[in-house]
Amino acid sequence: MSTKIKWGIIGLGKIAQKFANNLLLLDTAELEAVASRDLAKAEVFATNYRSKKFYGTYEALLQVKFIDIVYIATPHNSHAQIAILALEHKKAVLCEKPFAINKHQVFKMIEASKNNNTFLMEALWTRFLPAIKKIKNLVENGEIGEIKYLNADFSFKAHPSIQRIYDKELGGGSILDIGIYPIFLAYLILGMPDKIIAKAHFFESGADSQVSIIFDYKNAQAVLFSSFNSNSKREAKISGTLGEIIIDNPWNEASSFSLVKGKEEEKFLLPIMGTGFVHQIIECNESLQKNLSESPLWSHQNSLELITLLDAVRKEIGLVYAEDL
Repeated sequence: MSTKIKWGIIGLGKIAQKFANNLLLLDTAELEAVASRDLAKAEVFATNYRSKKFYGTYEALLQVKFIDIVYIATPHNSHAQIAILALEHKKAVLCEKPFAINKHQVFKMIEASKNNNTFLMEALWTRFLPAIKKIKNLVENGEIGEIKYLNADFSFKAHPSIQRIYDKELGGGSILDIGIYPIFLAYLILGMPDKIIAKAHFFESGADSQVSIIFDYKNAQAVLFSSFNSNSKREAKISGTLGEIIIDNPWNEASSFSLVKGKEEEKFLLPIMGTGFVHQIIECNESLQKNLSESPLWSHQNSLELITLLDAVRKEIGLVYAEDL
């Protein structure tokens, strides 16, 4: 493998555009090829983001010899199939969150990674932000004592034109799309809960439009919320016996937070590179250079446990996708 990691991108929507922009900021990576089922779209994308090659099928991209890793940014319901296909072609994979629709699919993806001894990581980019790393470190070092309460939300008024949000067949709904972020934060800080309570409202399609969740732990609770029906401040709070951490808006793109202990408040400013995707790209690049099959910061087990929580919330509210049957 050369010192420059060669990337491919499959699925060329808005999230892929952000990713490609961030990729251009790194001299340790370059965009080798992009693929869309619309060849004209792939050509425009390749021109805009300096990709050497473009293709009208995903399979054609996977045949490119020099690609080290593929970023998958297609709708949720296709993640597992494409990721497994890429891994069978010995291509490392960074797959957008949610990793897949359910735990069974995630297990198959991880199995393919192990069978092919090939790197696989979920693109949960918030995990790799400097501020989130620092917060995790402060909590683990007991800076705010024993955690008793966590609160996080993520909501915005969704535009009717964003089809994937409403389309249940594509894995639409707030839980998998944005609810994953508050659930991730609770998991990162408090681990797996003892009990989950959840209530939801639904679109006519059957996908969830908003969900309120309580994670109940032996000595703590997490109150979480996601919605496509209204806007929220997107602040997050982690409260312990010695103080609290307040993550500024928008917390899932954290670049600053406050550590409050009594009347004392310390402000932390930890800027993100690009729009934040740079940090997970660096994690992938470094993992490949070390010949790792998973990230030490966001492991296969972490992804399995996160999807287990998403499955449990969906079971609680009665949301079933075709892939569950």
